[in-house]
Amino acid sequence: MAIIKGVGDFFGLDIGTTAVRVVQLSPAGGGKWSLRHYGYAPIDIKTATADSAEAKHRLGEVIMTVVGQSGIKTKNVALGLSASKTFTTVVDMPTLSEAELKSTIKYRLDQFIPMSLDDAKVDWALLGPSLHDPSQQEVLLASTAVSYAEERLELVEGLGFDVIAAEPDPLAMIRSVATPGYKDAQVLVDIGEQSINVAIVYGGVPRLVRTIPNGIETLVHAAVQNLNIQEEQARQFILKFGLAADKLEGQVVQALESTLDGLTSELAKSIKFFQTRYPTLNVASVLLAGYASTVPQLDQYLANKVGIQTAIGNPWQNVSMPSQDQNLAAVAAEFSVAVGLAQRGNGA
Repeated sequence: MAIIKGVGDFFGLDIGTTAVRVVQLSPAGGGKWSLRHYGYAPIDIKTATADSAEAKHRLGEVIMTVVGQSGIKTKNVALGLSASKTFTTVVDMPTLSEAELKSTIKYRLDQFIPMSLDDAKVDWALLGPSLHDPSQQEVLLASTAVSYAEERLELVEGLGFDVIAAEPDPLAMIRSVATPGYKDAQVLVDIGEQSINVAIVYGGVPRLVRTIPNGIETLVHAAVQNLNIQEEQARQFILKFGLAADKLEGQVVQALESTLDGLTSELAKSIKFFQTRYPTLNVASVLLAGYASTVPQLDQYLANKVGIQTAIGNPWQNVSMPSQDQNLAAVAAEFSVAVGLAQRGNGA
């Protein structure tokens, strides 16, 4: 979504399903940043997702506490919008002037977004000449329901903050996790609590964005059913032993096999779709973020399944930060969206 107006200091706010995260950065030149402030607080999924006034009040209290404890003073905020509540796509449009393109998009939006235009808030950004049709140009479209956007704005602005930008979580994640200057196409896989964000990036911009409605929660349920254990123990097994065949006699990876097959199948479909659209581009690496980066040996598993080099992504790769902060180190992998929001430029 667009920057509403130019602004100086601001911070990124990620209201996730299991935690609230805030980050404020300072530009350090050359695409680098310095960490000024951060905050983190776990929340109950019901608090994050419920529509009741009581749940929203509790969520607002958590946000205020996190911001207060972080030391952030500015009221300006860049807000993340849940991938499950947004739709992002790349479309081809005729090569036109900006004014002509704006008019053309307005009358063609209903072809591209999966909701009524009367109920949608839509933004777009010109990516440049199409990589597969020189007569066209590529446009990134992002949409969300007006009701969801207004509910989020009302929540945050009702706390006294000024929302200067709002964008889908996957776009923020791309900004922090993708490798700067990478010459080939790169796949980013961010596993959250209830969904998986998949983005394929080339030339520093998204060319494909998908949300798969299965997250770490799905893996936990598979382990509960197949190992006959409690949910908390299942989560501990997955995050501690992961897919190691030599841990617990390989029972965890066996319990997750069919569920992981579904993930790799969807990932393979995304890569195939991308390669069909851009046959001359090489998909050379997969980077993992969120829970995907913390489940032991998931990188090796996916590399074997999709046949592409896979590594752990680092959302803090361009941020100088205190090396001795153990509190941050424990949850650093969860900050891809918050860091990406904080790395926005005015108009980025």
